[in-house]
Amino acid sequence: MADNSFSDGVPSDALEAAKNASNTEKLTDQVMQNPQVLAALQERLDNVSHTPSSYIETLPKAVKRRINALKQLQVRCAHIEAKFYEEVHDLERKYAALYQPLFDKRREFITGDVEPTDAESEWHSDNEEEDKLAGDMKNKVVLAEKEAATGEEPNPRGIPEFWFTIFRNVDMLSELVQEYDEPILKHLQDIKVKFSDPGQPMSFVLEFHFEPNDYFTNSVLTKTYKMKSEPDKADPFSFEGPEIVDCDGCAIDWKKGKNVTVKTIKKKQKHKGRGTVRTITKQVPNDSFFNFFSPLKASGDGESLDEDSEFTLASDFEIGHFFRERIVPRAVLYFTGEAIEDDDNFEEGEEGEEEELEGDEEGEDEDDADINPKKEPSQPSECKQQ
Repeated sequence: MADNSFSDGVPSDALEAAKNASNTEKLTDQVMQNPQVLAALQERLDNVSHTPSSYIETLPKAVKRRINALKQLQVRCAHIEAKFYEEVHDLERKYAALYQPLFDKRREFITGDVEPTDAESEWHSDNEEEDKLAGDMKNKVVLAEKEAATGEEPNPRGIPEFWFTIFRNVDMLSELVQEYDEPILKHLQDIKVKFSDPGQPMSFVLEFHFEPNDYFTNSVLTKTYKMKSEPDKADPFSFEGPEIVDCDGCAIDWKKGKNVTVKTIKKKQKHKGRGTVRTITKQVPNDSFFNFFSPLKASGDGESLDEDSEFTLASDFEIGHFFRERIVPRAVLYFTGEAIEDDDNFEEGEEGEEEELEGDEEGEDEDDADINPKKEPSQPSECKQQ
């Protein structure tokens, strides 16, 4: 019987392999002649060849060893930078004492405890000539009105609703304020920033001072923001300066029936056996600015927060930073709206600069190293920290 595994002395499996190889070569030739496939392959090769990590992998071991030494130096630089920011914090605390008398006088003018002198009230407008013409016209109108009526112009105490007006003017704050918060915020007399004492962990405290009111007994509500100014051990190269890592609020001693952070709802319940229905009342959380003093806690046990919680916490940190860096130091300009116009113009300038640099595909980031007016830290006793 003939052996079918050989043909002319060549094994049949070898012939099959040769046939498959020939088919593969033909398929490869067809694919490589496709311009789209070639373009995709070339793009992939370009991306691989130009990534920094792929380039580093091609370097000799001796060069990689020297790069590791540079990283060691970079970590040491990050620790020196952290010390720099600690000294900046000390400098802010020092200058806070110089700003303090001015902020005390600001509060006295706002509350009406002190009336500014003529010299203190003098202010020259940039549009002085226009203001003069407008003033002349106004004087004529006033004279005409005086002839028609003998009533005097109202002269309220201080600057009514000063801080509440700032809340309304600033979008970041007005979004937090509900209609039922407004009468409470009209009792707000001052907001202060205080730094942590020397030698203590870096932090700052926002103090909200209220006059006696019908809503709560606290005279001061506080929010403490804890900061960290040291490189992360797991990722030291991500250090870019101090960052807020957690915050604590305080307990608000609400008067009976005045707590705007909760609302009472009625709910009907049906008994499974008897079929009777009863109505119960329960309290549920309510949107309010005053939830600002009951903040979400940053996770400290290694468990990660969900996306919504992370967003809420980040927004809280941003608001605290805005009070410290903008609102408190420049309060009168947010009251008049001038600071808001400046902020809008600055943002527009940034966008314009990005458009101009778009062709060069490069730009620079600038660090904001402004030192803002603060007060010497102390812990108020009027509000119990949560």
